[in-house]
Amino acid sequence: MTLHDHLFYLSMALASLLALAIVASATLRGWRDWLSLKRAELDRFVGGAGDAPARLPSAERIEMADLKERIRKLEAIAAGVDL
Repeated sequence: MTLHDHLFYLSMALASLLALAIVASATLRGWRDWLSLKRAELDRFVGGAGDAPARLPSAERIEMADLKERIRKLEAIAAGVDL
């Protein structure tokens, strides 16, 4: 192999690594934006960032708590935290 071959393979490896980093960055941004959208939908449904209002039946409050917990877990996954 010549020096030219080595430079070609090195440049291809670096270009592939850069492409992978760009795709991973775009995917992570999309994931975070999706989580923000789901949080906004949840807040709009509940009526704020606090607990579910007392007027909701207990089954709906339980479902709302479950949805909040699922969002917290998804955010932890996005942040790279092991649960």
